Amino acid sequence: MSFLMNLNEGTQFIIQIIIVILCLFFGARRGGMALGLLGGVALVIFAFGFHIAPTSPAVDVMLTILAVVSASATLQASGGLEVMLQIAEKILRKNPRFVSILAPLVTCTLTVLCGTGHVVYTVLPIIYDISIKNNIRPERPMAASSVCAQLGIIASPVSVAVVTLTAFLVNSKSHLAGFDGYIDLLKITIPATYLAVIIVGIYSMFRGKSLDKDKAFQERLKDPEFKANLYGTSGESSLIGKKLAKRQWAAMWIFLGAIVIVAILGYFKELRPVFNVGGKEKVMSMVDIIQIFMLLTGTVILIFTKTDAAKISQNAIFKSGMIALVAIFGISWMANTMFSVHLDMMKHLLGGVIIAHPWTYAIMLFVISYFINSQAAALVAFVPLALSIGVSPGIIVAFAPACYAYYILPIYPSDLAAIQFDRSGTTHIGKFVINHSFIFPGLIGVISSCIFGYIIASFAGYVHL
Repeated sequence: MSFLMNLNEGTQFIIQIIIVILCLFFGARRGGMALGLLGGVALVIFAFGFHIAPTSPAVDVMLTILAVVSASATLQASGGLEVMLQIAEKILRKNPRFVSILAPLVTCTLTVLCGTGHVVYTVLPIIYDISIKNNIRPERPMAASSVCAQLGIIASPVSVAVVTLTAFLVNSKSHLAGFDGYIDLLKITIPATYLAVIIVGIYSMFRGKSLDKDKAFQERLKDPEFKANLYGTSGESSLIGKKLAKRQWAAMWIFLGAIVIVAILGYFKELRPVFNVGGKEKVMSMVDIIQIFMLLTGTVILIFTKTDAAKISQNAIFKSGMIALVAIFGISWMANTMFSVHLDMMKHLLGGVIIAHPWTYAIMLFVISYFINSQAAALVAFVPLALSIGVSPGIIVAFAPACYAYYILPIYPSDLAAIQFDRSGTTHIGKFVINHSFIFPGLIGVISSCIFGYIIASFAGYVHL
């Protein structure tokens, strides 16, 4: 394969980018850990075919993910997550008229607190039950809730995406004035995300025909079997009235308390330990803070709630977290290795365009997220390259929500779950596939959160309007 080394740089780059895209495409289609494992195929070709020296994997990012996922999975194993879900259900059932706005806010908040959008599965049946029994088109809150659960990832202090982006920005050679990572990032993404969720909710209140005016729905309602299945029983998935143990409440408060402590340490730098390293004083980094406190959180929950440690690795949060870890391992190593030898060319091709038109960064990140099917993995694949070719860290912060694009095709598990839980059939995939229930809530959510992110970042002094 030595002939590959004799090709000019442009041809080599085109061949290598095709290899990367193919790995991402087939990895996304196979799902699960395939996305990360296929990175090894590209690395073999790069190393043995093009003689490109592999760079170092994103170890700090992966270790932080491992710590955060361990703490979140311990929370689920302890039953603390059930407490959050019960509180969420009470809020929704007390205000059924506004379920199209409240449900997306609830699913987004659960994601922000837990760091994963997979918590939405338990809430979806409750949202459907409230909607159908109040004659509200289920598509309205169901589609919005699924989308907003994913929007919340970039606003979560314990999500893989936020941890990943923080690590890249803090360790970047291009330091952003006034930006110390973590809390400074969340000060942009949290308000931008919630403002976008509210807009998605308002739009959802009026989308589609009301059930009494939907001729197709009314025709199906004439079928006794459909009608019987439509309403079901309110107790199918309800947590209302279920008495939860004190240890479950304790687990929730321990977890939330840890998030607050990490946030305080992120905001008040003077509270962090200072070490003498090589004769220079160095403040403990937020990456280390997050790792240590997440491991501590899991330990405290285990001790005080007497949680069975064997259950931690068996639940959904741990499994999805480990899949994300492998994906980031393979994708980041593959992408960094390829781009490392083409930085000068990339600066020449893309640097000027993105600097002159900052919004093009958001579009590129959006497209990559669509192919990769993961927010954290999209950030891992593109942010280091963007920083290396001169993109301002302020632009990266402002357009962080652009890393969510996998609603374009309705293949993500939470979207498919929303379709399955909606027995009315209003949450659906259209005849042309692309015209499905999630496309407009997704576009509205991402575009508006990027706009708000840019505005808020400008007030913070990170970018200039």
